[in-house]
Order: sequence, then structure tokens, then C-alpha cells
Amino acid sequence: MKWTASIAQIDPPPWMPGALAFIAGFVDACTFVGLFGLFVAQLTGSYVVAGASMFAPGWPEATVLLAVPMFFAGGVVATLVATTAGANGLPALACALGLETALLAGFAAIMMSIGPLPARPPEAFGAALLGLAAMGAQSALVRLKLRGVASTNVMTTNTTQIAIEATQAFLTFAQRHRDPEVARQHAAARHGLARMLPLPLGFSFGVVSGALAFATVGRWVVVLPALATAALTLWALRAERGAPR
Repeated sequence: MKWTASIAQIDPPPWMPGALAFIAGFVDACTFVGLFGLFVAQLTGSYVVAGASMFAPGWPEATVLLAVPMFFAGGVVATLVATTAGANGLPALACALGLETALLAGFAAIMMSIGPLPARPPEAFGAALLGLAAMGAQSALVRLKLRGVASTNVMTTNTTQIAIEATQAFLTFAQRHRDPEVARQHAAARHGLARMLPLPLGFSFGVVSGALAFATVGRWVVVLPALATAALTLWALRAERGAPR
């Protein structure tokens, strides 16, 4: 078995970043509705709660305290899987997506076994940890394998970048035909918008879809993200082996 810190990136098809953002948003909505307001796709709130609790009355639940370590662990394992697979001639992206699929499958299995809300069974704790690890794995595999793709989990930086690109596109619009350098800047801003917009749009659509499905249909909808990542795993397996996409 070979080990290396380098990993070859790929240029993903245009639909893939939005699809991953949709999955993250769907999972986040399901955990927010089904696990008492927990967000698993991003960790800013968990950092705040864990840090502020040292100076505030009470102490956060174990789920919140373990949110950052579990997300971190998911990223670590995904990195180990992808780098080891790539170093040994295996499809690294497919292996990392397979890890996320397994974590989401475990998350779904536990979620479907939980009793009626608003009870807080131990199973909810396990589901939350698996969801956090799955989103940590997705965050890592995007950075590792998908060239030029921003975060599919965290929308704060993405929204900021869209604001920058939109402003620059507006400022260069009037002069784009008169100055080649301004035209280049305008084209770059438009390209940036086209690259970034699918992420918050996909995430938002995933949140709305996940919340609506969970509220109207029930907990079984949590299997859909696992099925989606399984389909992406099969696609990646074919793509990395050179099969037609």
C-alpha cells in the first residue's frame, strides 16, 4: 500500500457542484426539523454555542460539543480514503463518495428507527453524529477532488463571493466594449457568477425540498440523500475508469 499527500483533481461536470449542494441542504433541513434544530452541514453555530457556553449558564448537550470533532473526523477519514485510493490506482472520488454514502445510509437507518418526537432518544445522538461526519466527508472530498469548486456545505463565503462577482460584473458592464482589460474583467466576473450561483441555489432548493418532504411525508425521506450519493459514486466510478459519462 502506497501513501502520498498529493491527489489528482478532476474538472467536475457542471451539474455536480449543485447536486452536492442540494444533498447538503436536504440533509441539513432534515436534521433541523427532525433533530431539534441541529445543523450538520456547517459548524459556525456549534463553535459559538460551545465557546459561549463556558461563560453562560448551563452547558450544551453532548451533540453540540461533539459536532466539531465529528465533522473534523469525517474530513480526516475522507482525506485518508481519497489519498490512499489515489496513491494505489483506485478511483479516489468514488471511494470518498462511497464513504459519504455509507455514513448517510447509517444516518438514515437510525433516523427511521427513532420514536415519535419530541422524545430525545439515544438514537438521535447517533444519527446526529453520523450526519455530521457525512457532511465533513463531503466538504473534504469537494476540496480534494473537484477543481475550482467552492464549498457545497457552507454558504456564507459563497454568498460573499457572489456579491463580489455581481458587483464587479455591474461595474465593468458599461465599459466592456471599449477597453480590452475591462472586457476581460467583466468576463471573469461573469464566469465567477456562473461558477458560484449553482451552490446557494442548489443548497436552498435542497433545504426547501428536505423540509417539505420531512414535514409532509415523514422520516423515510432521509434515505434520499444516501441514494443520491450512491448514484454519484457509481457515476464517479465510471468516470474515473475512463468510461463514457
